[in-house]
Amino acid sequence: MGQLFGTDGIRGIANQFPMTTDIAMKVGLGAAYLFKSRHRRPKIVIGKDTRLSGYMIENAMTAGICAMGVDVLLLGPLPTPGIAFITVSMRADAGIVISASHNPYEYNGIKIFANTGFKLPDDVEAEIERLILTGEVESLPRPDVGEIGRAKRIDDAQGRYIVYLKNTFPRHLTLEGMRIVLDCAHGAAYKVAPSVFEELGAQVILMGDRPNGKNINDQCGSLHPEHMARLVREHQAQLGIAFDGDADRVILADEKGDILDGDQLMAICAKHLADKGKLCKRTVVATVMSNMGLEVALRNMGIRLVRTAVGDRYVVERMTQDQLNLGGEQSGHIVFMDHSTTGDGILSALQVLSVMLETEKPLSELKAVMERFPQTLKNVRVAQKRDIQEIPEIMTQVAKVEQLLGSDGRCLIRPSGTEPVIRIMLEGRNEPLIHQLAEELAEFIGKHFDNA
Repeated sequence: MGQLFGTDGIRGIANQFPMTTDIAMKVGLGAAYLFKSRHRRPKIVIGKDTRLSGYMIENAMTAGICAMGVDVLLLGPLPTPGIAFITVSMRADAGIVISASHNPYEYNGIKIFANTGFKLPDDVEAEIERLILTGEVESLPRPDVGEIGRAKRIDDAQGRYIVYLKNTFPRHLTLEGMRIVLDCAHGAAYKVAPSVFEELGAQVILMGDRPNGKNINDQCGSLHPEHMARLVREHQAQLGIAFDGDADRVILADEKGDILDGDQLMAICAKHLADKGKLCKRTVVATVMSNMGLEVALRNMGIRLVRTAVGDRYVVERMTQDQLNLGGEQSGHIVFMDHSTTGDGILSALQVLSVMLETEKPLSELKAVMERFPQTLKNVRVAQKRDIQEIPEIMTQVAKVEQLLGSDGRCLIRPSGTEPVIRIMLEGRNEPLIHQLAEELAEFIGKHFDNA
């Protein structure tokens, strides 16, 4: 990871480095320079979520792109996977998403899709970063005044994306008679998601659908699914669906109000695809953060689990490399490669709904396919990030923890790709033990960094 790009693009507090208008304009210049088509009028798509700072970043990036002689197609608020879809659909040279996903509204971010709809590989991000940090971006050749790019709004982007999503749902199925609670996190899905589920026949009970620029992810959405789950119980709904701010991840609640994470949803969908002979190479891709229970459940079904580094981009890279069609993260990023190039919360929810309808089973019954191992997550805020592997005292402490957990548990420590935080994850069958060990390890790491 570089100074600008982390595991999911550039991210930080808006109006502070690196999320300043200055950097945003330079990213626009660098991206336009690298992706500029030499054979026709080049164009780059820009979409965003509902953050107040989105206007500022959008205008700065538009200025940089147009200055390089590339046109800009502005989509407005649209889920991240919708922006990837429109990029491919409109044959744009690249797609840019202005969003900080699940982070609070003070944050914003920039991530870039290639013309294929896939996120940029590390080396291309590194080249954009190099152009900016060396100052080379300032001296890139600019077009004559008559060749400066134009910016225009694409008014039917939401409609195009809605049609695409509905087409991923089996035509012989309908959501008529289903009551669904939908939490849009006051984010990018607030218009698209209700339309999709209502047009497929569901009765939708909405929450998190009134963004004001500052309430995105605020006590709602996939980070706070307990509110959605409560409404499921109150309204006796068959399902609850909660997205994050840019709607590339989803968390569900069954008809009893019990919450299901990405691992459980992958287990359900993997079984269904395998039963139909449609799970490529009987293999699923997940990250090192996925629960051991997923691994055990898949093994019992004769399905192989391949683990990658944290970040949906690494899941997608492995899926593409091995030609696989199902992968994802515990956080609810799930990639159905038969339909999409990236995690899509709305699409994922539709796939789970199709399993419920085709098997004629409620979600509470389907989730029994996997038993979650107790897992605890701790975040230790640090002044500056360092490579944990290079700190022998911490690695010695981790080895002691792993010895205490034995073969029925594991310990994972990594720096966050988006925040100055060390993430600690422990799991095992002995819940009191993993909580105790996680607390002790977090305290040890915190003291070590304080004294460094």
